[in-house]
Amino acid sequence: MALYLIGDVQGCDAALQRLLDTLGFSPSRDTLFLLGDLVNRGPDSAAVLRRLMGYGNAARCLLGNHDLHLLAVAHGVRNPRRKDTLDGVLNAPDRQSLLHWLRHQPMALLETLGNQDLLMVHAGVLPAWTAIKTIALAQEVETVLQSADAGDFFHAMYGNAPESWSEALTGTDRLRVVVNTLTRLRFCTPDGAMEFDHSGSPATAPSGYLPWFDAPNRQTADTTVAFGHWSTLGWLGRTDVLAMDTGCVWGGALSALRVEAQGDGKPWTTELIQVPCKQMQKPGD
Repeated sequence: MALYLIGDVQGCDAALQRLLDTLGFSPSRDTLFLLGDLVNRGPDSAAVLRRLMGYGNAARCLLGNHDLHLLAVAHGVRNPRRKDTLDGVLNAPDRQSLLHWLRHQPMALLETLGNQDLLMVHAGVLPAWTAIKTIALAQEVETVLQSADAGDFFHAMYGNAPESWSEALTGTDRLRVVVNTLTRLRFCTPDGAMEFDHSGSPATAPSGYLPWFDAPNRQTADTTVAFGHWSTLGWLGRTDVLAMDTGCVWGGALSALRVEAQGDGKPWTTELIQVPCKQMQKPGD
């Protein structure tokens, strides 16, 4: 049995098929953890969703910002954007089952492998949050997403404020900070004030900001955090962070990290597997 972390697929079903073939993936034996942005900008989002639905518990998928965008468009809350390639889902005969399945995917996951914890999110974690706190806050959003109030939630979801977390936050402000952290975060201040205008590499961080995973006193520093979202960062394999978005839709690669727990308290082992991808969109188009 193998566990695989997979970065942003973004509707590139052919690339996902080639990656799974390369892995020798078997849904009866292995487990995939997809780190969000399953859909959009690639050519076949509907096929990606159908494939992952068909794998049942062998595919555990997080929600990313593009997945939430699809749900908001489907609810009539947002208009499609120029780069969107969501019509295959929105016009599909099985649209309702695809969207229902997507709406019931988690915002974060925490797994223990051997004696090590692995926290999985799409984008990032604020410095003040522990892994347990991250899961609890993610579940607050999941509860609303899966309720009859989902449409109201999508209306209130967008915006950059509040920029910082506070335990005193309630209602839509609280949920918006959680969503922005888990699905949009790249840079923040050492105290956890978020910034959303810059999407370049860590070297392009605006003054006073740094990559979220380099914030001092980060409460998840002793937990390995796996994430996607940041294609200009690319693959990063550290003991505390695993960055998995390697720009498939932009003509980079689709990446999987094979993670295997070792016995006797030994750290897990990892192996990076990548397949090159055809460019589906050009940055800046």
